[in-house]
Amino acid sequence: MKEIFHTLLYEPIFNLFIGLYNIIPDIGIVIIILTLVVKLALYPQQKKAIEAQKSLTDLQPKMQHVKEKYKDDQQKVAQETMKLYKEHKVNPLGSCLPMVIQLPVLLALYWVLSDGLTGSGFESLYSFVSKPEAINSMFLGFLDLKNPQISLAILAAGAQYFQAKMLTQKKPPKQAGEGGKDEDMAAMMNKNMTYMMPAITLFIGFSLPGGLLLYWFVSTLFTLIQQKIMFKKNGQGGPKDGDVIEGSIVG
Repeated sequence: MKEIFHTLLYEPIFNLFIGLYNIIPDIGIVIIILTLVVKLALYPQQKKAIEAQKSLTDLQPKMQHVKEKYKDDQQKVAQETMKLYKEHKVNPLGSCLPMVIQLPVLLALYWVLSDGLTGSGFESLYSFVSKPEAINSMFLGFLDLKNPQISLAILAAGAQYFQAKMLTQKKPPKQAGEGGKDEDMAAMMNKNMTYMMPAITLFIGFSLPGGLLLYWFVSTLFTLIQQKIMFKKNGQGGPKDGDVIEGSIVG
């Protein structure tokens, strides 16, 4: 399995990395280009994951109302929840499966960047790819991507915050009454995750090489732009102010 992973994923990506570096001797620009190439290759799966996540987020108010209405009958809650999934054509695992498919590629890219920044892994080069005499880890002449870069950690965390915020559920207004209590809790949980994940990214980023943070930032920024375009094109979004969902006013 390790040999298959190395042959099918690691080697092609590593050779592309070195090939680009031979043409553009700035490792930061190479990382940006490589990240965009990989993101474009994974675009169909990423698109499915974003659509599934957004569908689940938009369905949360109705799901929370079901939990409130049948709070003493968990079997009924499960039945009504599955009915909601079926009616709205939502797959609860839809946002997970595409990510599982992407994971091996992302891991390969991670190891390629790790080896590329340290100048190792050249034994994986194809015969038509020239081995560089040395790899300069400076980006634009002033950022050493072998070392942690606080500025890139902040950018990566910021991009992740805005990406997560785009998917968060709005907090219901006080008019929603009892039916809005669970929605309020779900909104608070979403809000906490919106802040928690960027904070974790920032914390981990302080110890990661700048090259990996640059990849993280560009990858998240690409996903953020992809979400923005998809939601605008498809007219997607959460329930609007004043909408009534089974007895609850949505704000």
